[in-house]
Amino acid sequence: MYKFTDNTQSNFLNFNQPIGLHMNPENRWVKMADAIPWEIFEKKYSRLFKGKNGRVAKPLRLALGSLIIQTKYQYSDRELVEQLTENPYYQYFIGLPGYQEEPPVDASTLVLFRKRLKMDVIAEANEYMLEAFKEKEFQDKNDDDHTNPPSGGGSNVSKAEPGQTPENKGTLMLDATCAPSNIRYPQDFSLLNEAREKLETIIIRFCKRYGFSRPRMYRRQARKNYLALAKAKKRSTKKIRATIRKQLSYIRRDIGYLESYMEDGYAPTSKEISLLMTIYKLYEQQQYMYQNKIHSVENRIVSIMQPWIRPIVRGKTKAPVEFGAKFDLSVDDSGLGRIEKISYEAYNESTVLIEAVNRFRERTGHYPERLLADQIYRTRENRSFCKSHGIRLSGPKLGRPSLAKQSAEERKQEYQDNTDRIEVERSFSLSKRCYGMGLIRTKLYDTTLTSIALSVFVTNLFKIQSRILFALIYLLELIGLQFADFEPEAV
Repeated sequence: MYKFTDNTQSNFLNFNQPIGLHMNPENRWVKMADAIPWEIFEKKYSRLFKGKNGRVAKPLRLALGSLIIQTKYQYSDRELVEQLTENPYYQYFIGLPGYQEEPPVDASTLVLFRKRLKMDVIAEANEYMLEAFKEKEFQDKNDDDHTNPPSGGGSNVSKAEPGQTPENKGTLMLDATCAPSNIRYPQDFSLLNEAREKLETIIIRFCKRYGFSRPRMYRRQARKNYLALAKAKKRSTKKIRATIRKQLSYIRRDIGYLESYMEDGYAPTSKEISLLMTIYKLYEQQQYMYQNKIHSVENRIVSIMQPWIRPIVRGKTKAPVEFGAKFDLSVDDSGLGRIEKISYEAYNESTVLIEAVNRFRERTGHYPERLLADQIYRTRENRSFCKSHGIRLSGPKLGRPSLAKQSAEERKQEYQDNTDRIEVERSFSLSKRCYGMGLIRTKLYDTTLTSIALSVFVTNLFKIQSRILFALIYLLELIGLQFADFEPEAV
């Protein structure tokens, strides 16, 4: 159930402050809270709640505001609750009517926030924020044009005639990356040891719950066999295969025990069912790779607790293979990003280019003038699509290099494209270093996607805030220069 109410915290002056507490109205969290259209987000958020019964849910500003603060500083859930309790600026940002000493939320409630605010909701909020920023930039530009009209006397905005194709304008940058999850580096014998330990825990619970005598599982011997390889300085192929063979035999025997219990009518719990299905699939994959002496298999499981994660081959020097969700990010002229596609499965990012360009046209009403992308996007199909729509795709032409030397203009254009394309790499670097995309710590399927979308959203949010602040500082400097040049008349 969700109850939509008007925000009781109308402005900073209405924020209830205890005696002796003086808050700065120029604080960045106060300005950001006043700039975000919470009321519009609140109306869209209320549509997620269909029922009218039950306990009233927390407001969107409390949920989204808390997650923004957590993404900014990478607090844990419990540390975030402590920060919200101690910091009055945070309490104003999340929409509390006044400062309070009690925690506004519990740590467990933050998990429900991430489940409820799914990636689609965050992406919609991000899109609305970017559109509002674009409109504000356009209005400011028009105001400047009215103040200082161009010499030609015409408008800078070109409108297409009826039935005429609009002119291509703007730049679209596109690139893909991986948001690695916080999992242990997957090794076959380590995954098998973890699966064996979880099977033994389930068997022990069966025996305690239904009064069975505990079967022989040779737990100490299996653990000793695993540690003999895990602690070894040098791991030969023969020793690795011997350890995998032993661990597979232990798992096979434990699965037999559980199947005999379930044949007699004893069922596992709902959590154990999903865990057992993952372990069964892991056992089949490891048995297949062991028998065929290979190291790859389709839909390979690299984490028992997060079986949807797949290895993503990136080819980077630091980490050739990463384990997490892969996504394509498009960046516009303002340096603000949007997620075009995201998936846990590895995919060819060149298939995203046409969809990203079409979405750009839906947003702006025209195709981009140029498209800055990596070499993998420059397929024949994508080149043909860009050529047919008058889009200049960055990079060299297909075929052997021409013997004729490039002109100075072509070299300058190529250099400028390579320089401008760094913006999307800079966006990745900023999100991974400062906003949590470098290591995703959430564990569930949906909350991991939410964390990635939040990272992109918060990156855009603070970029916009810094530009607005820079514009205000620039405006104040201009006003100061005008007053400095002013000379009062003599009386």
